[in-house]
Amino acid sequence: MEILWFLFAVGLIAVVVVPWLTRRRAGIRLAEPGAPDAADPGAYGFVRQEQLDVRMPGPDQDLVDVLDVVQRTQDWRAASQLLAGTGKEGEVRWQRVQAFAGAASLELQQRPGAGGAWLRAWRAEQPKDAGGAAVHAEFLVQQAWRSSSAGTDDFRIILEEARTVCGEAALLAPGDPVPYIVELAVARGLGYSPEQFDQVWAKIIDRAPHHMGAHLAALHYWCEKWHGSRKDADQFATAAAARAPQGSLLAALPLFAVFEHLPEIALVRDFYATEVVARAMEGALYAVHSARPDDPMLAHVRHLLVHFLVRAERWSEAMHQLVHVDGHVGALPWTLSEDPAAEYAVYRALAVAGYEANGGSPATLPR
Repeated sequence: MEILWFLFAVGLIAVVVVPWLTRRRAGIRLAEPGAPDAADPGAYGFVRQEQLDVRMPGPDQDLVDVLDVVQRTQDWRAASQLLAGTGKEGEVRWQRVQAFAGAASLELQQRPGAGGAWLRAWRAEQPKDAGGAAVHAEFLVQQAWRSSSAGTDDFRIILEEARTVCGEAALLAPGDPVPYIVELAVARGLGYSPEQFDQVWAKIIDRAPHHMGAHLAALHYWCEKWHGSRKDADQFATAAAARAPQGSLLAALPLFAVFEHLPEIALVRDFYATEVVARAMEGALYAVHSARPDDPMLAHVRHLLVHFLVRAERWSEAMHQLVHVDGHVGALPWTLSEDPAAEYAVYRALAVAGYEANGGSPATLPR
């Protein structure tokens, strides 16, 4: 019986993998790096892999400048000033809180016991600073996920502390949705009931009903691998997209729901051309084309589109997204990899190779 199951598995793999390889070999001819015929991302002005910025999904020069000052001087005041001048109602504040928390967490990982001292000083010297409290709460969340295994005592202790700091941050900035967005990750880790989760979500919707970052954080809770199901996640994403105002990137949320439930092995031939995936991609493309060029969440959607468009062999469209995001890789799906820059570079190289195999060149790529 075991040998029959083995033969069945081998046959199944052959049915799935062989056509996949055949199609790619027919459309893209592989070449050794440095060979005359090798596709060269540099010919399109793309940034070298070692120079890709893994901290952010897209450019934010004010944040980069302040991060450099804070990490060089270990003085938190520039970070406090930047957050104090960042509006509460938009997406930028949330991204900057994440970036400061991530920088402190990474410092601590690199220099245990000493790294991130500026954040500890910030909280000790200005305990009533709303920005500092929000960054501290997000720092604790990132520490829990980075340093502990979900469900362990250490994991829960850190997240319980994060929940307390979220409450402090919310009291210090009554109209700010960010403390509650941070708590969504706490809710996922501590296993809030749907009723408890909805109480937090209602506070966010009251303050920022179309906040894309908040919807992405909430989507994780409703996914199959956490506290919901594929159906729950799809319903949440579809409902948000349906009520999104013109120009909102929430129309792209169903693509994130599809990504969260990608099968490890696609048993359906041309999975990325199936109706469900194609419809979600079209929704994301529509959102990108309709959004403001300066929407701070636009890069997030473009990065995910690169992943799907490359897998669907839609080379020209993938290249168009790459033109807009290249240089920064701090977004899904790349951040799930231990080496985000390397993961992104592989997809970029595939897009370039596929584009050129179908007659494209740097001269034909619109900017």
